[in-house]
Amino acid sequence: MHTLTVQVQDSVFQEFLSFISKRKESIKIKQDKNLELDPYFYERQKQLHQDLEEVESGKAEMISHDDLWNNINQHLKSMK
Repeated sequence: MHTLTVQVQDSVFQEFLSFISKRKESIKIKQDKNLELDPYFYERQKQLHQDLEEVESGKAEMISHDDLWNNINQHLKSMK
């Protein structure tokens, strides 16, 4: 079985549902709550996994916790 995301124009939506209903033994429709809440859910999920892989593999440039707070404090002092 394959899973797809399908976008259907409003003008042909009923026709599409009619087509699917004739083949309901072999085609299942399921609303994806993730996409209802965030239409870019799966793109964001993919990017997050890539970012985590880069951090774990050492490819991502990281700074220490202390350096981060030193940078923040320096920036705040420069704003006064």
